[in-house]
Amino acid sequence: MGNNIGSMLRSRAVMMGEKIGFIHGDLNISFKEMNTRANAFASYLQQQGITMGDKIAILCKNNENVVATFFGAAKIGVITVMANWRLQPAELQYILTHSDAKLVVYDEIFQTVIDELKRQIPATLFISKNTSPSFEAIWGNKVEEPVYTSGGDEPILIMYTSGTTGKPNGALLSHNNLLAASIGLSHTIDWWEQDRFLMVAPFFHIGGFAPLITNVHTGATMILLEDFEPVATWRLIEKECITTMMTVPAMLAFLLKTYPMVKPDISSLRNISCGASAVPTPLILGFRQLGIPIQQVCGITEYTGAVTFWKESQHPEKYDSMGKPVMQGTLRIAHIDTKEPLPPGEVGEIVIGGPQVFVGYYKNEEAYYAAVQNGKFYTGDLGYLDEDGFLYVVDRLKDMIISGGENIYSAELELALSLHPAIADVAVVGIPNEQWGEVPHAYIVKAADASLSEEEVISFCKEKLASYKAIKEVSFIDQLPRNAVGKILKSKLKEAATI
Repeated sequence: MGNNIGSMLRSRAVMMGEKIGFIHGDLNISFKEMNTRANAFASYLQQQGITMGDKIAILCKNNENVVATFFGAAKIGVITVMANWRLQPAELQYILTHSDAKLVVYDEIFQTVIDELKRQIPATLFISKNTSPSFEAIWGNKVEEPVYTSGGDEPILIMYTSGTTGKPNGALLSHNNLLAASIGLSHTIDWWEQDRFLMVAPFFHIGGFAPLITNVHTGATMILLEDFEPVATWRLIEKECITTMMTVPAMLAFLLKTYPMVKPDISSLRNISCGASAVPTPLILGFRQLGIPIQQVCGITEYTGAVTFWKESQHPEKYDSMGKPVMQGTLRIAHIDTKEPLPPGEVGEIVIGGPQVFVGYYKNEEAYYAAVQNGKFYTGDLGYLDEDGFLYVVDRLKDMIISGGENIYSAELELALSLHPAIADVAVVGIPNEQWGEVPHAYIVKAADASLSEEEVISFCKEKLASYKAIKEVSFIDQLPRNAVGKILKSKLKEAATI
């Protein structure tokens, strides 16, 4: 059967049961108590006839109920679907239907959404604070540790990809995937039993969920934060003596901006990890001035989280890179057509391997076998390795623009344009052109009260990059379309450019 990820919580409860593992507001829960809750939830599922291979869904913010329900389900082989609570009802309806979830665990603040979805999804059981039974009623049951019925490479978690084109895919992650991810994280960056980890990245994102597993693995204390607000976050960092946390670049930007007005005691804060997209250099250098190292992570849902990390101890000035692979991970750059390995400096597709590679797409084997070959995941991302083995991500393969036979990387253009003081946000897509095949088109959100023309944008771009790469067309818009996790929906921009 192999490793069962639920046993990790049991082991932690045995080793240090009375240690507070979870803090949520004024609530403190020990590892022993959390394991007791998980066992009670496993028993409840069995009473309802939900068994190994069945699915349940969680529609919750970062709170203790997520922890108990996931680990309880995992112990008996029930697969958890982490639903993104930022999605619209129609999007949630697709995920809760596609996943075949029989039960939905949810926060009471989502009651209206659940009421709307009940008649549209297969689930017949719903658990919340005010249901019968409620969370508290279930947690009150004291039961024995269940017999583990699943493990190893069997799936135990479904994380739906962000779906920037078409419907999202449900990435199946196994017990072994989650264990490997926790080993990769805790053996690549500083992650200690003594840590007090601020859980602010949402659990529905692999960047929030993988740290949950890792903190149970290492025995670190987690401070659960349901909503990010920069001033309140600084104050919580000071109050709870936070040592480390996982963020996205937008969070870092807000934290850096509000630091002078709060001036919190940050003496406990050892470092901050940041991912989801490349971390802008000013943020890395700004936090460096505060004495807080930023650990930049490149992560992918299908890889159970972190693929590479850049940290200052590797090379303090290569902060424009994504660093090197995590422990147990492998990485190479492959030729787009021949799939042969490429030497340092040449751009190709990023191919990754190791025990973190996911085990399937739910109900979509064709997509899985197109992406995973001989155990290696072909990411669809373009990049290169330098002579020292540091990874540089250039673009998404599908976003690469081929103009007059030349490869143009939209990410490179976006980076150059982002340096203009009048540009607040930018995205570049390729649009059809009779002469060149495709040409780069920029969608730009101007900074507040800024004046900027199409000619100025094109001229600025030509100053920064070779002429053939330069933007050929510009559209000014109020905001870029993004999905629920903040990724730009370039498919919508392409559609708008060709109308």
